[in-house]
Order: sequence, then structure tokens, then C-alpha cells
Amino acid sequence: MLHRIWLGFFVAAFLSGLWQWLGQGDSEVFQRMVGSLFEMAGLAVQLAIGLIGLMALWLGVVAVGEASGLVDRLARLLSPLFTRLMPEVPRGHPAISSMTLNLSANVLGLDNAATPLGIKAMRDLQTLNPTPGVASNAQILFLVLNTSSVTLFPMTVLLYRAQMGAGDPAAVFIPILLATSASTLAGLLVTAWVQRIRLWDTVLLGSLAGVFAFLLALVAWLSTLGAEQLQRQSSLFSNLLILSLILLFLVVAHRRAVNVYETFIEGARQGFETAIGIIPYLLAMLVAIGVFRASGALELLLELLRSAVASGGWDARWVDGMPTALMKPLSGSGARAMMVDTMNTFGVDSFQGRLAATLQGSTETTFYTLAVYFGAVGIRHGRHALGCGLAADAAGIAAAIAVAYWFFG
Repeated sequence: MLHRIWLGFFVAAFLSGLWQWLGQGDSEVFQRMVGSLFEMAGLAVQLAIGLIGLMALWLGVVAVGEASGLVDRLARLLSPLFTRLMPEVPRGHPAISSMTLNLSANVLGLDNAATPLGIKAMRDLQTLNPTPGVASNAQILFLVLNTSSVTLFPMTVLLYRAQMGAGDPAAVFIPILLATSASTLAGLLVTAWVQRIRLWDTVLLGSLAGVFAFLLALVAWLSTLGAEQLQRQSSLFSNLLILSLILLFLVVAHRRAVNVYETFIEGARQGFETAIGIIPYLLAMLVAIGVFRASGALELLLELLRSAVASGGWDARWVDGMPTALMKPLSGSGARAMMVDTMNTFGVDSFQGRLAATLQGSTETTFYTLAVYFGAVGIRHGRHALGCGLAADAAGIAAAIAVAYWFFG
């Protein structure tokens, strides 16, 4: 499936380029497309190099955590839940703790920490994969949960709104949380249906109920904070959690007579090797996305959508936020640029501006995550991973639009 999608980007981009040239008289479209190829090729290397330090740091920290025994305890604690969702993962396997750390980082909005931890989890799951070139059910479910993970602190979105003069930068906080929760739930249900996972299980239902009860309680507390307090408290909590976790791993490992320095170095070395191995997969995905965008195909899709909505007599304001929604599964930085452009064009506190901010926080960069995570372990056949991930994205986008009309009219 992934190779067809990748080829489709190039075919659609070329056809769009021909239309821009022959139909619209834009003789520079192919120059922009080739320029985008070169730009994205350079960006792929820059992103991979930028990941080296972060990946080495966090895989080094995780190595110390494993040596301390704390990661193993966490795995045993969560084994009953994950073994029901992923029957092929044995109780207490290191992949369970790795997945937990990754999903926790996503919940807290710690993007820099989430990526290397997610790659570590994918590598742990790969040790259980009987066909290394084909994604296992557990790897697919983990990727879908990762790309649709609930984010409690969408600080990047709030920061952009504050910088652009929003009256209340945190006004989109609860709408984003509702939309991203819908994305996660949809991703879990679709993947469970495809993989025939029994969700009507006491442990699973109890765990899901506990998670959502915690989320509701946290939302109730956070909704009492002002915009400035919300940003300050979330920043304090996130950074304190990171430093506390690192210190806890180091101290406990030291008390167990572990050479924490050598252990960290060994883990960091694995992070360096992984980051270098990602480059070809990241390059392939980014050049396809770049040429698709530069060809004008994205703008053509939006124009067709706007015409269809208008012909039905429906309110078409939500279409102005779709550039962010359509770009988010392809490129995080591209989606941020689309969000800023929408807020700048219509106003940061306009319906379109708030919708774009909500859409930015409701979904994840599915194609990027798929390329990086599967590329890190050499998976070439993703099976239903992309379909389930895009289904979660679609649910998040639909929920974001509905919530935006509910909150902002």
C-alpha cells in the first residue's frame, strides 16, 4: 500500500503540473517542483541530523532506566493491558515499557522526547516480528496509537496564537483535547476491528475508563486556569517530569551498582546508528510530499471541495481551515505554516483561525511517523497501518470541525 501511495504523490503532482502549465499558463510550475525535490532532500538530512542528538540522549536515558530495573517494573505493571491489545507481546517484554514511555511523552506534548522513545519501542517490537520486512499487528497498533495520541499540552499551537495577538491563546485548549481524544478512540476502534481484538474485556474497559476519567478531571482543573497560568503550569510540569525521570533512573541504577556513564554511552551509540539509518526512508517520503505541494495539487483539491460545499448550500467557512488538516498528516512544519497563514489571512480569533489551530492539534504527521518508525526497523510493507492511521486522522479532523462550530460558531 505505501509504495502505491508514494507513487501516487508523484503521478498526481505531474498531472497537476501539466494542468498548471497548459491550462493556467504557469510555465514555472516545473521549476518549483524540481526545486522542492532538492529542498526536501536537504531537509530530510537536516531532520535526521537534528534527531541524532535527541535520539542519542533519550536512548541513553532509557538504557540507564532499563539497567535500573524501573523500566522492567513498569512493563510488569502494564502487561495485563498491553497483552490484551497485543496478544503477540509477552508479559513483561521491554516493548511494553518503551511504548508506555513514548505514549506518555506524546500525552505531555514532549515531541522531542516522543520520537526516540517511539523508535526504541518499534525496535523492541521488531524483536518479536516473525517477518521483519512486514509490519506486525502490534507494530501497527502502536503506530496508530502514537500518531493519534491524546495531547494534553498543545503548547506550540498556544504559543503561535499568543505571538499573533490572540485575546485568549488558550481558548482552543479544550476543543483540541476533544478532537484529539476522538482521533485516538477512532484509531483504536478501527485497528481493533481490523485485527479482531476483543475490546469487551474487563481489564481493557476498566483501563480505558480510568484513562478518560483522569483526562476529564485534568481538563476540569486546567479549564480553571487562565492562558498565562496554563502555559506556565504545563511548562513547569512537563520539564519537571523530564528531569525527575532522568534523575530517578540515574540514582536507582547507581544504587544497584550500575556504571551509569558506560550504560548511557552504549544506549546513546544505538541512538546515533538509528538516526543515520532513518535518512533514506525520510528522504523518500519528504520529496513525494514536497513535489505534491509544489505542483498545486493541494490547492486544486481545496478548490474542488469549496465548490462542492457551496453547491450544497452549506456553510463553507470550514474549508478555509482544510489546508492545515490536509497538510498535517504529510508534514508538521507544513501544517504549522498553513495554520499561521490562515490565522494571518482571516484573523487569529476568527472562526477560520481558531479552527486551523484546533485542526493543528487534533491529528499527527502520519506519513512522517510511518516513514521514520518503520524505516528505523527496515519495514517495507505496512499492511493496514496507513489506512488505520488515516482513519484516525479523519476522525480527528471531523471532530475538530464539529467542536469548532460548537465552541466558536
